[in-house]
Amino acid sequence: MKHVFATMGTVVSLDLPADAASAVASVDSIFADYDARFSVYRPASELSRIARGEWRLGDSSERMLDAYGEALVWRQRTDGAFTPHRPDGVIDLNGLVKALAMRDAGRVVDAACDRWCLNVGGDVLVRGGGWTVGVVDPTSRTTRLLAIDVEGARRAVATSGTAERGDHIWRGGSTAAPEYTQVTVVADDIVTADVLATAIVAGGRATLDDAADRFSIDALTVDAAGGLTATPGFRAALAVAGP
Repeated sequence: MKHVFATMGTVVSLDLPADAASAVASVDSIFADYDARFSVYRPASELSRIARGEWRLGDSSERMLDAYGEALVWRQRTDGAFTPHRPDGVIDLNGLVKALAMRDAGRVVDAACDRWCLNVGGDVLVRGGGWTVGVVDPTSRTTRLLAIDVEGARRAVATSGTAERGDHIWRGGSTAAPEYTQVTVVADDIVTADVLATAIVAGGRATLDDAADRFSIDALTVDAAGGLTATPGFRAALAVAGP
């Protein structure tokens, strides 16, 4: 069965067996809670109130502190290419919370079945083999650039760049055009995939080389001229699925 709903300014699609439908309500609740707590577009959200100075971060909920702490860890692990702060210093966890919601939802679905696919605005988390994941063309959101076969007990595919929400990624105050307009990362978990895709867009080739050395990932990049580069593992998956 396929369950589709809107949240976090995007669309969620969950494919799972019909006999696992009991997980759907919990998945809905997880995304609703993350949206209500972390949205920067909802004036009443906890994060919006912190951004306006109405609440001190130190007095916020345990979940807020945990998410912020995880974001700081990733800032350190990426040498600042990923950051939970806007250029004006305001906390914005938008680059992390969607992946956290997907991670939590995946744990719920795991308890109900052993093969499923969760797609949130083009970022994908799957369990069980036999899934093919498309990557959007950054110049046309309605066009598929290519597709890859995703195999393994648990795999995640995340894409960051300009296709979904324009040029929204902070690059340490730099006003220069980004080296990559889009980056897709494949990893064993969605948080790693999503964070590193964002970090590579922000940090360019240096961050890509560092991430490929230190993390078990594969990546595809699209540069400003439309040129593609891919790690060997990504190319191998593409050779199976084809464009």
